[in-house]
Amino acid sequence: MVRDTLWKILPSTPFLFVLLATFWGTSFVAIEVGLHHVPPMLFAALRYDLAGLVVLGYAAYTTDRWRPRGRDEWAVTLVAGAFIIAGYHGLLYLGELYVSGAIAAVIVSLSPVLTVAFAALVLREGRIEGLGVLGLAFGFVGVVLVANPDPGALGSSATGIALVFFGGASFALGAVLTRPFDTDLPIATMEGWAMVLGAAMLHVAGAARGETLAQVHLTPTAVASFLYLTLVSGVVAFLLYFELLDRVGPTELNLIGYLEPVVAALMSWLVLGEFVDVATATGFAAIFLGFALLKRDTLADLTARVVGERSRSYT
Repeated sequence: MVRDTLWKILPSTPFLFVLLATFWGTSFVAIEVGLHHVPPMLFAALRYDLAGLVVLGYAAYTTDRWRPRGRDEWAVTLVAGAFIIAGYHGLLYLGELYVSGAIAAVIVSLSPVLTVAFAALVLREGRIEGLGVLGLAFGFVGVVLVANPDPGALGSSATGIALVFFGGASFALGAVLTRPFDTDLPIATMEGWAMVLGAAMLHVAGAARGETLAQVHLTPTAVASFLYLTLVSGVVAFLLYFELLDRVGPTELNLIGYLEPVVAALMSWLVLGEFVDVATATGFAAIFLGFALLKRDTLADLTARVVGERSRSYT
């Protein structure tokens, strides 16, 4: 296949994993920078207008179908566009008007925890009990620690954290709602159309907020942020995601969400001079512990497999 030819020269899976975490982790800082020049909904919409067209071009070149067919294929595409593209990014961009990209990345790292919870509630995939309940509790405690609530100072920061939290919840719910659809639609085709449809929804939301192109300040910084988010954190990163999804599966790939905040915090410090405080770092640790408790069996199997593969490589 053309896709196999394009990807066979790439380096090892761990390198791609770190590369994807870097692209997505830096995107939180790029969003924060770009929002000084472009209204949030319009920013997200324009990003996915272009990214969607590029991914659809990639799908047309590498797959046998560049558009969905039938009710189920259009339905799964619409769900992904509404929840994973429009809902998640719209709320994330709005939230980053009030909180830093590093804090937003920590809140978004709760998404894998919420995915497990939504799967149990919506799809009845297993029951959350015992240590799983404790894991869910740790995840929410982590968000509270990041929020660091001060009764005398609740305001824009709490608003931003709430918006990002619901954005992450939208992403998690979208990931769960797409599971029941059993289709042969290529992932790249679905993702490209989801981006285009999600961008259209973001344009509508932006118009409802009164956002217009006249409010865009076309500076070199704005252009650089937009191009990086669209082409690197958008197109290239999603194509890396498709490849890694094939290589390692969704559970192991979820772990990338816990490397992204580290990258975002480092970039916030290097680019913006912002530091992550102790409360935020503690909250992130609590969220990761919650995920580890919820997925303890899967992580134990993954660890055993990795250790076994390394042991064989030395014999």
